[in-house]
Amino acid sequence: MGRNSGILLHLTCLPGRFGIGDIGKEAFRFADFLKSAGQHLWQMLPLGPTGYGNSPYQCLSVFAGNPLLISLEKLAEDGLLEPAEIKKAPLFPEHTVDFAAVSKCKLPLLRLSFTVFENNGSLAEKEKFAGFCRENVRWLDNFALFMALREANGFKAWNTWPDDIRKRQPDAVNRWQQELAGEIKFQHTND
Repeated sequence: MGRNSGILLHLTCLPGRFGIGDIGKEAFRFADFLKSAGQHLWQMLPLGPTGYGNSPYQCLSVFAGNPLLISLEKLAEDGLLEPAEIKKAPLFPEHTVDFAAVSKCKLPLLRLSFTVFENNGSLAEKEKFAGFCRENVRWLDNFALFMALREANGFKAWNTWPDDIRKRQPDAVNRWQQELAGEIKFQHTND
């Protein structure tokens, strides 16, 4: 077996109009560059949703993806965002990532694209999404509930939440599932 060479580069390190590298044109351009340079490997750090400190090694899920890595430009190409909406985004530093600023910019646009999808998505797209949710029910429903609860509790650590939900008492889980149903459904789209 011969030797291979490659590079370690996290997606967040790629250039990005929205303050962070994502799974958009720059990622594909970089993959094309690697191929043209004769590289065979692109090693990435974990791509999960980051927790406190935004470390890719401290993900909130081993299954879910980080919503900040979703390409807003791709959503606009797919008709889920108006190009004018993404043009309103502020300018970001070129050589550093300000995760708080990126979240403040991208998350409302992701919510908007979710609303557009819910209102205007084709039946085929909605069936594909429902299929994804069914295929991933083992982890997705609990993770979406966790993320909705995390936001509802001011992004505090789960062990500081009210006792009943922290201990996953069935009545509390049911109550929160009903109360946060819209947010839970949104979280399904970001995973």
